[in-house]
Amino acid sequence: MRHFALVMQMARRDVASRYRGSFMGLFWSFFNPLLMLAIYAFVFGVIFKSRWNAQTTNSYQYAVVLFAGLNINTLFSECANRATTLVAENASFVKRVVFPLETLTWSTLGSALFHLFVSTLVLLAISPVFMGGIPWTALLFPIVVACFLPFVAGTVWLLASLGAYLRDLRQVVGIATTALLFLAPILYPATLIPERYRFALYFNPLTIIAEAAQDVLIWGRLPRWDHLAGYVAIASLFAWFAFAWFEHTRRGFADVV
Repeated sequence: MRHFALVMQMARRDVASRYRGSFMGLFWSFFNPLLMLAIYAFVFGVIFKSRWNAQTTNSYQYAVVLFAGLNINTLFSECANRATTLVAENASFVKRVVFPLETLTWSTLGSALFHLFVSTLVLLAISPVFMGGIPWTALLFPIVVACFLPFVAGTVWLLASLGAYLRDLRQVVGIATTALLFLAPILYPATLIPERYRFALYFNPLTIIAEAAQDVLIWGRLPRWDHLAGYVAIASLFAWFAFAWFEHTRRGFADVV
């Protein structure tokens, strides 16, 4: 990447700014996912006594499977929701003709990937307690995430350009990301959906990646490579279109911020 050093610097600045001035500082990035996992374990394990499927032997395992899928949703929703105000929040950069605005997408994605990395460490740390160990397929998780990046980057480029002109977009995107969460097999296994309707789940861009993340991190299964290959092809085409749209509309950013 031509502006890799700039992207890394901006991503570090973004992460640091979130915790600047707080008592525990960067420790919050580790404490937050650990706290959420504890809450999921209590609610779904102790209160609801939920089971994900026949492979789970206790109620707490539901929380771990849920957490693996939610981490994927969190990466996407964090980037999508921030994208709608990305241009307005960086007005000083927008008005600099020579600044590469496309790097704002990668710095946003870099910040979200940092939080995904921390959450995954928490998941792997707790897996031996609830799941009995960490499967070797967890080593493939970076590949799963890499397959997700073209779609997330394309979403940020598209929403950043539209959000510069449509200030109400943030509210719509907040609703849409919540809907995508409930319409993906993250809170429930896909097997709960009648088989004749199950294909509809795969119109959700989170489904294939969430299932692949659960496969490699929880079940010790190889991901569906054919699904991932098709996903990358479609996502890359979408990212190319979104970037072209972003470049086309960026000329008017300085007039609306």
